[in-house]
Amino acid sequence: MPSVQDIVNLMEDLAPTRLAESWDAVGLQVGRRDWPVRSIRVALDPLPEVVAAACDQHVDLLITHHPLLFQPVKNLDFSSLTGSILYQATVNQLAVYCAHTNLDKVSGGLNDILAKRIGLDQVDILSPSEDAESCKLVLYVPADYEQQVLSALFQTSAGIIGEYSCCAFRNPGKGSFLPGDRARPFIGKPGQISHVDEIRIETLVNKKDISAVLSHVRSHHPYQTMAFDVYPLLPVASRHGFGRTGTITERMTLLQFAQTVKEKLCLPNVKISGKPDMMVQRAAICSGSGSSLLNAFFASTADVYISGDLRYHDARAAESAGKALLDIGHFSSEHLMIEPVCDYLRQRISNASWEVCVEAYQLEKDPFTMI
Repeated sequence: MPSVQDIVNLMEDLAPTRLAESWDAVGLQVGRRDWPVRSIRVALDPLPEVVAAACDQHVDLLITHHPLLFQPVKNLDFSSLTGSILYQATVNQLAVYCAHTNLDKVSGGLNDILAKRIGLDQVDILSPSEDAESCKLVLYVPADYEQQVLSALFQTSAGIIGEYSCCAFRNPGKGSFLPGDRARPFIGKPGQISHVDEIRIETLVNKKDISAVLSHVRSHHPYQTMAFDVYPLLPVASRHGFGRTGTITERMTLLQFAQTVKEKLCLPNVKISGKPDMMVQRAAICSGSGSSLLNAFFASTADVYISGDLRYHDARAAESAGKALLDIGHFSSEHLMIEPVCDYLRQRISNASWEVCVEAYQLEKDPFTMI
């Protein structure tokens, strides 16, 4: 039977927590990593009724898009809204996990799901992330211990490049050192210079993981003082980021496109800003609240921007730029993450031959109603 940590590992493969914004709260928010998991439920929000239903039906792990713990908790009052949810989850041994901005940004994540549902072609990232948090780690190890140290290195988060792990480059060389009088050298003697055949190992490490990686590797390295270098890397555009742009299947008017989006997303209504008869051929999208990406939209070749929580002044700015907006609502732009996440987990769980039930929570509703 898998544990909470086993499912966390699957979610980490889908949407690595390192992609989350610094202000965000993602990952395991309630529970223990060694709790067994027989059933999983996926929902958009960790609402009281969602958690209560999960507890009543003996669900072991609730996975949501929006965090339960977003702001720091200064006290744990079980009579408060958040406190009551935490209490109920804890006493019923329900673990709660969140994948938020990391799921928004990741390639194949929520924004790509939305682009696919709308039917966009030639999809690209609207606002690419800058991968400024990676470092080059260089280790020096005696040749006879190359595989031992390399295996330890690959037990950590080091060496991940895109969809590939265990990435490293090695080349041989000659190391030299003079142990001091109080040194306890693994090779050589104090006061005598030594020349050793060594292997130089290079790999990538996330900045925040450097200490943990070095600590683990050091415990498997033969030298008393491990020789290593850490080089900061310049920011580069990654294949992850907020929003997407793409080509509309066929050129049409804004009104026709709005109707198409409404039908494909099964929406009761959409809000339009722009001339109904203007022709549109490229669209930009952003799941959730998209106002922060408005300048990226204006700088793109997209004619229309699809998102939620768009404001009055956003519409005026779009008018001035000769572009259009479609507000499909925050809920509708994100609720569609549930089934794809369920499908992903079912496939990975089946591959692992685990007996775990994965269910989508279907009773959530948009808190806004148009009358």
